[in-house]
Amino acid sequence: MIITDTLLARRADEGTPVRVGLAGSGFMATGLMNHIVNTVPGMEIAAVYARRPEQALTSLGKAGLGEDRLTQVDEASQIDAAVTAGKVAITTSVEALTQAASVDVVVDCTGAVEFGAHLALATLEGGKHLVLLNAEVDATIGAALNPRFEAAGLVYTGCDGDQPGVQMNLIRFVRGLGLTPLVAGNIKGLQDPYRTPTTQEGFARKWGQDPHMVTSFADGTKVSVEQALVANAAGFSVHRRGLLQRDHRGHVDELTQMYDVDELRALGGAVDYVVGSQPGPGVYVLAEHDDPAQQHYLNLYKLGEGPLYSFYTPYHLCHFEVPNTVARAALLGDATIKPLPGPPHVDVVTVAKRDLKAGETLDALGGYTYYGECERASTVHQERLLPVGLAEGCVLTRDIAQDEVIGYADVTVPEGRLADRLRAEVDALFEQVSS
Repeated sequence: MIITDTLLARRADEGTPVRVGLAGSGFMATGLMNHIVNTVPGMEIAAVYARRPEQALTSLGKAGLGEDRLTQVDEASQIDAAVTAGKVAITTSVEALTQAASVDVVVDCTGAVEFGAHLALATLEGGKHLVLLNAEVDATIGAALNPRFEAAGLVYTGCDGDQPGVQMNLIRFVRGLGLTPLVAGNIKGLQDPYRTPTTQEGFARKWGQDPHMVTSFADGTKVSVEQALVANAAGFSVHRRGLLQRDHRGHVDELTQMYDVDELRALGGAVDYVVGSQPGPGVYVLAEHDDPAQQHYLNLYKLGEGPLYSFYTPYHLCHFEVPNTVARAALLGDATIKPLPGPPHVDVVTVAKRDLKAGETLDALGGYTYYGECERASTVHQERLLPVGLAEGCVLTRDIAQDEVIGYADVTVPEGRLADRLRAEVDALFEQVSS
């Protein structure tokens, strides 16, 4: 969104920056803080929520902010006072972050579903736009959250730079050319559902990342969550549980010959991913055009003879692009990616990573007990399968074999979770459609 640079420059000239409240101070949040503080005109960090304030102090320090520019607070009014004084506030209070008048947009930089649910409703109550680096909460309960924000005239959105947002931008671009997207895909370098934080510890240490997060990349959970978001924003489906996930070492342009176009049309479009393709790590969209005259032009412009034409973005720059999303939300009222109205099209189910025993408690995403795979949301609803975003903390009531899908009938769900109540609203959307 090149227009956002002009709008932010204007805000900088006027002395009215877009002010951001960040939730989280991990790897991605740290990079985002550095970017906003040092290289994004017309945007400022007003406050950072962190369970451990010292972690936020460290992250903001890496952005070059000394202790004289930082203050720890407990209330919304104190955040506003800090901003007036030219400081960044650090708080352990979600309410303070979301109620502060000086915060325009809240950015969720966590990957926690239950926390993300509480943060989303608090952000809504505070009248703020919500930008999600938390794909997991969106995939699990986005269909219940987005309508609330829209009804309040607020923007609920995933972010530019992350693969779902990059794919949705590409889908919108392709649709603007008059083509019909039929595949939205992700390019992975590795896929092994049995990876664990132990196997990924060395890689995580090298890059300063969390081993669980890195494992969710390697075991396919993260890409499944991301592709579900795209399907639910674009109205796409899946070929089968787990997607096709071809091992293709060539260029993504070659994928135009590997899909059945009639099958794609019947599905209404599909999400997918490939392993090892170039240019990686990027995303691709395959689309068709029904006008022979325009097909002639597309061939002239070196996109081939069809029926599928390849479009791709060879990179995703994660936190570097998040300020574009913040600006789109605050200044244009535009979402990068959000679920369509109604029940979701694709969900992510919980699959046993190893043989599991009755009485075991399922651990966190990217852990030792399960991985996630895409499945048609209608199937998940009908068969009462356990969404991967709700798996953590569930206790198994029977033995589960490796690679077996886990359902609600197989677990005891922790009591009192907000995410479960919101998920019940998502399930109710299916009943409304069938009635």
